Amino acid sequence: MKTTIQAVKGTREFYPESMEVRQWLYSKIRQVSESFGYQEWDGPFLEKIDLYAAKSGEELVKEQAFVFPDRGGDLITLRPELTPSLARLVAQKQNELVYPLRWWSFGPFWRYERPQKGRTREFFQWNIDQIGSNTPEADAEMVAICAGFMKAAGVSSDQVKISVNHRKLMERELIALGIEKEKHKSVFRLIDRRDKMHGDEWNNYGQEIGLSLGDLENLKKLLDDQNLWQKSEELIRIFAALEKMGVRDYVRYDPSIIRGLDYYTGIVFEAWDVTGDGRAILGGGHYDNLVGDVGGDPLPGVGFAMGDVMITLLLEKFGLLPKVGQLTQTALVTVFDDSLLGQSMALASSLRQDGIKTICYNEAAKLPKQLKFADRMGITVAVVLGPDEAARGEATIKNLPTREQKTVALEKVAETVREFLANASGL
Repeated sequence: MKTTIQAVKGTREFYPESMEVRQWLYSKIRQVSESFGYQEWDGPFLEKIDLYAAKSGEELVKEQAFVFPDRGGDLITLRPELTPSLARLVAQKQNELVYPLRWWSFGPFWRYERPQKGRTREFFQWNIDQIGSNTPEADAEMVAICAGFMKAAGVSSDQVKISVNHRKLMERELIALGIEKEKHKSVFRLIDRRDKMHGDEWNNYGQEIGLSLGDLENLKKLLDDQNLWQKSEELIRIFAALEKMGVRDYVRYDPSIIRGLDYYTGIVFEAWDVTGDGRAILGGGHYDNLVGDVGGDPLPGVGFAMGDVMITLLLEKFGLLPKVGQLTQTALVTVFDDSLLGQSMALASSLRQDGIKTICYNEAAKLPKQLKFADRMGITVAVVLGPDEAARGEATIKNLPTREQKTVALEKVAETVREFLANASGL
């Protein structure tokens, strides 16, 4: 027996059923993005590692990126995220673009992580950003897009919450606690790991970065203060805007949300399944310096990313994924014998020209075998062209689930098939 070459660890193979889910997710993302007036774009799958070394964070660059030298000696990476590419594209045409930019993308990314439930090394990701606005209302719009997607996918505010915080608020509070600014980057990393470490482990890590036990106790009190947001004029305006947009019920304040990437400078947010534990479904925030870091003039921006793996698991958990693997809106044209094969193929072609998805069986076989194929494929409508029908210029249309059938003139076949398909979609 031949040895099968396995797929690369952490990658995925999309059989038609999986591809159907991916395409459905893509259509929902497109629907929501375009409803807010955002335009689709994309960047290269391969980038120089220097692009990420600037602002993405040491862990992403050193531990998670797929990096290799090309034949010219440059270190190349399979893109682990998209925001730095976005910044470069904006910087290259900064004086030609119309601001604020509203751009979105859905494409593949790679990170060298340990594969586990909800995490793969190859994944698809929705990225959406607004660049050129620097108001809390622009930040609120991005959070509203998150909520808009959840609504469009059928997820309720009792199932998912978008947790919001603000880095400038946290910086001010850390200074008020007497924690020096040069320690803030390490403290943010400590806050980000609070739910991932046990108490002693978290305390020990805090002491390693130079915090006293008193600092740690004060920090814990800060992270438990659910009313802290009222000290932030930005968050007050953000929550007011979300109320006006009708999505406030999807949003909550959480002082422990800090986000791991170094380039966030304002609002930060993550969406979580509140019915159980797990990883964040999506995450994002406000940034000010990213375009400047790649050679452009500084521009403010806000955006988020949502991977397809976690959101698909969430939608599956709540029974919100579409039925897949069923060609319910496809018709089958059967083939009676070799003498009628050409006429069946021509009939199938005419149905396609009328906008109807159509499979022609393409070989003569007993009718029960062809109808069994239709049943296994989830096809609900069959078009039978036998010698008697062909002689009269007719065809018989069968609704396979209900066994209803109708014989009509060939010029009426498309109309009747469309009617039967509409009835099948309502079953």
